[in-house]
Amino acid sequence: MKSFFKNVLANIVAIVILCVVFFFFFIIMLVFSAMGSDKSVEVKKNSVLTINLKTNIIDSPTEEQTGIFNINNQNKSVLIYDAIEAINKAKTDDNIKGISIEADDLHAGITQIDDLRNAIQDFKKSGKFVYAYGNAVSQASYYLGSVADQYYLNPSGMIELKGLATEVTFFKDFADKYGIGIEVIRHGKFKSAVEPFLRNDISPENKEQLGTLLNDIWKNTSTRIAASRKIDTAQFRTVVDSLYGMIPELGLKHKLADKLIQKTEYDELIKSKLSLKEKNKLNKISLGKYIASYSEDDKSGDKVAVLYASGSINNGDGYNDIYSDKYVKYIKELQENDKVKAVVLRINSPGGSANASDEILFELQQLKKKKPLVVSFGDYAASGGYYIAMAADKIYSEPNTLTGSIGVFGVIPYFKDLANKNGVRSDIVATNANSMYYSSLNGVSPYGVSMITRSVEGTYKRFVHFVTKNRKQTFEQIDSIGGGRVWSGTRAKQIGLVDELGTLNDAIKFAAQKAGLKSSYNVASFPKKMTPFEQIFNDLNEDEISAKIIKSKIGKANYEILNQITNEKLQSEVKMEMPYQIKID
Repeated sequence: MKSFFKNVLANIVAIVILCVVFFFFFIIMLVFSAMGSDKSVEVKKNSVLTINLKTNIIDSPTEEQTGIFNINNQNKSVLIYDAIEAINKAKTDDNIKGISIEADDLHAGITQIDDLRNAIQDFKKSGKFVYAYGNAVSQASYYLGSVADQYYLNPSGMIELKGLATEVTFFKDFADKYGIGIEVIRHGKFKSAVEPFLRNDISPENKEQLGTLLNDIWKNTSTRIAASRKIDTAQFRTVVDSLYGMIPELGLKHKLADKLIQKTEYDELIKSKLSLKEKNKLNKISLGKYIASYSEDDKSGDKVAVLYASGSINNGDGYNDIYSDKYVKYIKELQENDKVKAVVLRINSPGGSANASDEILFELQQLKKKKPLVVSFGDYAASGGYYIAMAADKIYSEPNTLTGSIGVFGVIPYFKDLANKNGVRSDIVATNANSMYYSSLNGVSPYGVSMITRSVEGTYKRFVHFVTKNRKQTFEQIDSIGGGRVWSGTRAKQIGLVDELGTLNDAIKFAAQKAGLKSSYNVASFPKKMTPFEQIFNDLNEDEISAKIIKSKIGKANYEILNQITNEKLQSEVKMEMPYQIKID
């Protein structure tokens, strides 16, 4: 028996030592990897700037995923601002002769693709070529690739050009079947974030706003694709409705592609364009490597700071989303930094906690008293994401930004019937009339519902109040276009929810101008990227581990719904949040 325990103990010790050794080996590899990534990159003559499958275009430094959960992720993340700057630089770089778009499945949001497309369109004015090649091409990738002078498709490839659609999932019957009660309080008939818990079908109001939104976005994108490919509008609609892009020969016939060739033939075609001999190597350089090739400007002078606010808005402290404690700290630092002459708040958020949004808005209002504050919208600036923009001197939106959703709601789940069916009951002992106005087993008391409703209504009035001040409209005017409704950036400009349609670069230029800065200013990004070590320790957080595992299994959209029902912090909050996300997949 003694020898048995000795063997067990020895094995446990060996496992622990092995784990420690592996951990330190992993850390050392990360260090060397980080050191290696800082090496300068040489841009050779006759190079081609390449947007390929290994490029993730992200809106904010907080979106870059590193650490132990992404050790196998080989994709290089590039900030959209850096990507646009790289394309602008390549326009006048004698070593860059053209651009090759080789992304079958582009990792980027709709407004990021818009900005890339605009930059490439401008690049073409230099007289340099832009070619694109695809195998199994997603709609988002084709939207970008269609800007090319020539589009080449694999003979056995396809282009998934289909238009836009959305599918809304409903949980009311599921909740009723299993005895899950859900108390919902909302303001705004268009505040459809809670509809899955209230109905078994889509409401007329939600159907109306979704139809308008999808048609606005599709009109913007389809018009640009058709114009680039020189296809008549009516013909293009037939091509999309008929899914002709799924068949390579039909795609070629209907002008979606210029030629069906293999990838090797495509590379040879580019070499011929560059007048390279057969023995010469084709020099392709990715966006990430090209950005690394040119040294950063001197950062000691005056700055326009870009504060990225990407993800859901939450109370507390965290990194990957927008956490009030963290952002209050960032804003105060920018306010006190004398080298920062103006701030651009880049918002890419569907909203979240009303309380956290209010905290952030207040600090931004204090910042605005000391220096110019300009807001730029990315893919989303809805609910709390729109709310925090109300401190701005000026708001820029992209045409396809999901904007507005001026509304408030609260979702309170309880499990009384489910518990009773399984023999679980409870009694309450309390000191006051409403000491337990809410219980996960018994739900919300009538008086509790009344008070939460007052809270929701009060929050909505506060929301509209700040919008009226910033947009210089009456309560009635904002209320008529609020009610939780989401608008495209194009419509938001028409109804006065934003000032201009423009990019992040446009917002930066205006902020610099408002601060009285000439051409000699630098652009600094906040928050800074996490170091590999910081990301590792962040990943080791128990909640982060479980969240990432569940999210990977059930998908991000389903995880958000599950989190709304199960997360105690979210259950106790009044929410300013958009009901859905739209992607051009």
